Amino acid sequence: MRQQYLTLDDVDTIGKTFLIRTDMNSPIDMKTGKVKSDIRIKLHAKTIRELSDKGAKIVVLAHQGRKGDLDFIPLRDHSEILERILSRSVKYVKEVIGDNAFQEIRDLKSGEIIILENIRFHPDETLNNNFKEHGKSGLIRNLAELADIFVLDAFSVSHRSHASVIGFTELLPCVAGRAMETELRIIDQITKEIKKPFLCLLGGSKVEKGSDFIDFLITKEVDLILSGGLAGNLLLYASGIDIGKTNLEILEKKWLLEHSKRMAKVLDQNSEKIKLPIDVAVKSKNGNRKEQDVSELPSEYPIYDIGSKTIMNYIKYIKKAKTIFVIGPLGVYEEENFSKGTFEVFNEIAKSNALSIASGGHTVEALKIFNLVDEFTYTSIAGGAFLEYMMGKKLPGTECLRISAEKNKS
Repeated sequence: MRQQYLTLDDVDTIGKTFLIRTDMNSPIDMKTGKVKSDIRIKLHAKTIRELSDKGAKIVVLAHQGRKGDLDFIPLRDHSEILERILSRSVKYVKEVIGDNAFQEIRDLKSGEIIILENIRFHPDETLNNNFKEHGKSGLIRNLAELADIFVLDAFSVSHRSHASVIGFTELLPCVAGRAMETELRIIDQITKEIKKPFLCLLGGSKVEKGSDFIDFLITKEVDLILSGGLAGNLLLYASGIDIGKTNLEILEKKWLLEHSKRMAKVLDQNSEKIKLPIDVAVKSKNGNRKEQDVSELPSEYPIYDIGSKTIMNYIKYIKKAKTIFVIGPLGVYEEENFSKGTFEVFNEIAKSNALSIASGGHTVEALKIFNLVDEFTYTSIAGGAFLEYMMGKKLPGTECLRISAEKNKS
């Protein structure tokens, strides 16, 4: 590991109460309100099962969505899925803190598991505080008083200074869970093994991180960056191409247009290394796929995928690569008419002999849909945290693990 942390191997478990911060934030079917993918929940089952088997009392902390979003919902379905995965009882508590939640924690017996309500339902959770300030909040103090050890198992939220990520730093011994431990070890390992040609596939919508990542990749002497998804649309716009009012409105709703000037500068300085789509697939009024060259833009219809010419162009580069990083899908892969770009490019990477690393929840979800997860060298559900850690930035969550390790040295 890049730094030294405490892990589950460093703490006693029998009869101890563990607070485990997981990331079970999952895609939700808006018609049913049910979780559509259990990838993230499965990820944390290993840590929870191990502690339960070792006689710990387990309190799971997790979030779903953000305030104001449609997927900002309770965790009842998550608890039922976790119960099914573990094949043991998981009690859902309809409070984050409160008399009922406190009593449920006190009543826990060795090996038992409860999951508290969506941690983001509590206003203290998302305040922009440091770990000392969060440690004084009612949310953290009340939970810390009832626990013995805090486990950070959610690498994917480690870049956020949220209360349940960093607030327990000075109040409880803080250790890395198995998912967190594995993620940190593998990322450190793969970044030392980059072989050239080094190719990055930049898709999805997290362009605010993507622009930083482009800068990082260029300093790492990346050979090529292939773009698609909303990142590709933004880069097309930044290059001076009129993508149409509909597509500009989509970028604006995603708060991405504000990055266009920076992207334009990056493109200007590194045009030979950054490849843009040469054709796209738009969703026509009747929902059909319609491909058109970039030279034929603007379009009144939304761009939902890269086109066939771009796919063939990208595959040509993939065949030559020795290391490939994938950050985000290349289109709306959930819709059959627009999954072609993501599937064909991802499938080519899976067939290659390159070291292949995929990051981000949507990326991994697409790989799961296409049955390609096991064909990649490594997959990570972390998006923003993955990129920031790769860039050598100090993440609030990992910093707090380091601080706690220093404090609790025997």
